[in-house]
Amino acid sequence: MIQTIKGTRDILPSEIPLWERVETVAAEALRRYGFAEIRTPIIEKTELFSRSVGEATDIVHKEMYTFIDRNDESVSLRPEATASVVRAYIQHRMYAEKATDELTRLYYIGAMFRRERPQAGRYRQFYQVGAEVLGSSDDPMIEAEVIEMLNWMLAELGITDTTLLINSVGDAASRRPYIEKLRAALSEMLPRLCTDCHRRYEINPLRVFDCKIPECQSPIATLPTIADSLDDESRQHFEKFKSYLDARGIAYTVNPRLVRGLDYYSKTAFEITSGSLGAQNTLVGGGRYDGLSEALGGPPTKGFGFAFGLDRMVLSLSENESKRARELSQPDIFLVHLGEAAKAHCITLSTQLRAAGLAVVFDFAERKMKKAMSMASEAGAKYAVIVGDNEIESGMYAFKNLATGEQKNLDINSIISTVKEAF
Repeated sequence: MIQTIKGTRDILPSEIPLWERVETVAAEALRRYGFAEIRTPIIEKTELFSRSVGEATDIVHKEMYTFIDRNDESVSLRPEATASVVRAYIQHRMYAEKATDELTRLYYIGAMFRRERPQAGRYRQFYQVGAEVLGSSDDPMIEAEVIEMLNWMLAELGITDTTLLINSVGDAASRRPYIEKLRAALSEMLPRLCTDCHRRYEINPLRVFDCKIPECQSPIATLPTIADSLDDESRQHFEKFKSYLDARGIAYTVNPRLVRGLDYYSKTAFEITSGSLGAQNTLVGGGRYDGLSEALGGPPTKGFGFAFGLDRMVLSLSENESKRARELSQPDIFLVHLGEAAKAHCITLSTQLRAAGLAVVFDFAERKMKKAMSMASEAGAKYAVIVGDNEIESGMYAFKNLATGEQKNLDINSIISTVKEAF
């Protein structure tokens, strides 16, 4: 028997309502804050990610699915979408459509691919929702507004056990002396660190903070942080960002060891963690990436964005929210027919009910009443409509509430209005 590839999975019909709930709420939050959807290819030139994400990152170094295309060009399945969105922004000259100081707000929902070790909430094909703000302004007010939007989204999903962590990673110039200081400190503790930390030490020591190996955490906790090495501009930007959060009443914790895992980040970095997810507890991650457009051959452009994995967000839904999502996806009506004439009549009846916007399940097989009603309950239908010869003649149908057991006779218009008023 052929099964799914390790690290991938089927998302079954019973799970889909939860995914749709998260996607719907996220799309509504993004709409309210002025974002427009963009859809980019899942396959891109490998150079796009090596130039943006960074050669030193685990993603490019060992996690990307890369192969040689027929024209001898190296291509990769996208491991993240920010680089693709910025590439599209440049390629289609989206910046030319805006006033000088106007922001371009884009969001995406789609599959990403990384060949990493599978674990709870993490797969080799995974799904992300993310957003990018591109333009000329470096005012951190947009950063605070995006986090305000994320807070609304999480509250709407009933996810309350969260913590906002923030930091500044400065700019490239201010990071250089800090990295040398970090490398010197790391050189003394290398025997206590894992092999990945050794590689990061050689290529980009900042990546050591990304390590999740438990044995490495104690020595890493003693390393110097970037806070004392920030340039004045980055420090002022961070203080202004915090003041905007304060003005909105948004609680946060400054984590001086928080770094984003991709090379294009600068200044603000943030994560939202969940207390319900265990060790891999990051729900949302993002930050500012001024300079990414230039690195990809585009015009000078400021950027800020975030992404979250749908798997982890679904795992964080409360029991009540999960139950509600499933109930919303269940059929409104299950048609029970008694005899051939009733079966034929149900063809017309189901068409009329569906035209009114109701979800209708019509079982074609001949069944006894008890079995048909049992199937209606198993289907999760809210109501059963029973059709026999008398109902056809009178135009009044037996209409049963499957939750309460209440039954009454209604015509089709009354059935439609009753169902719509109930939900």
